[in-house]
Amino acid sequence: MTDTIRDPHADKTRDALAAAHLYYLQDLTMDAIASELNTSRSSVSRLLSFARSTGLVDIQIKSPLSGITHLQNEIQNRYTVTAHIVPVPDHASEVDRLERVALSAARILGSFIDSNMTMGIAWGSTMTAMSRHLVSKPIHNAQIVQLNGAANTRTTGIVYASEILRRFGDAYSAYVQYFPVPAFFDDPATKRALWRERSTRYVLGVQATMDIALFGIGSPDADVPSHVYTSGYLDDDDVRLLREENVVGDVATIFLREDGSWRDISLNARATGPDLDTLRQVARRVCVSSGTSKLLALKGALAAGLMTDIIIDESTARALLD
Repeated sequence: MTDTIRDPHADKTRDALAAAHLYYLQDLTMDAIASELNTSRSSVSRLLSFARSTGLVDIQIKSPLSGITHLQNEIQNRYTVTAHIVPVPDHASEVDRLERVALSAARILGSFIDSNMTMGIAWGSTMTAMSRHLVSKPIHNAQIVQLNGAANTRTTGIVYASEILRRFGDAYSAYVQYFPVPAFFDDPATKRALWRERSTRYVLGVQATMDIALFGIGSPDADVPSHVYTSGYLDDDDVRLLREENVVGDVATIFLREDGSWRDISLNARATGPDLDTLRQVARRVCVSSGTSKLLALKGALAAGLMTDIIIDESTARALLD
């Protein structure tokens, strides 16, 4: 049996990658990085210089090896998705965790979208956070389309949803197509009637041409409250019904169970989010989620095959594999 010899250059490369991720994708100061990596500020500076001089950093962070961590490989093998894992310390608050995942996701998204693309966006707490960190990428003939209605019994939802979509439109010089309908109808028959209207069919048609779908995960048990469960979208009877039907969360206000089933959940007949069978036809489906309190809902979305890419924090990534 031979001893394994550690490569000091590989150790330095790994440390440089960690420092570069924190500095370029999470906007941490060198002092904050030094504290997180348990090293000195001057060491962080040298690591960043090493990252630049050796080509690890060139607009995007790149690994000279496989470009994917052990966790990312394991998640890809188990769930058949591409995982983008954001290093966040375990002691971070859930609000800080969300912000750091959202910031990294905003930077990653810029590499996904390009000219002549249509991107669908589902509103929610995660998309709100993400919209604040978008990096401008002027492209042409791009389109942003709202995936689900936002009105409820307290508000039209126009200000809330339109602000999120406007930020995405501004960042990518894209035309924004809004969807001015309720999040949930009172009667499934009303939804069926409105879905026959030409104006509604037009928006649904735009959704059908999506190149990218971007969404978070909603959960009634999330530490950072999911908007749909806290802002007047559901009444007591709705909440009771969801509990009886073993719902663990939602994607774009379409509810699902941990096993990925969703078609027979009562409230989905009244929901204005995209049919999940249709969503699965989109070439790139990007889910952004933070915190293990959404784990059951995240597993449900994975079981339903709703995503091609997942952007999550390291703790959640580990929990997915436990």
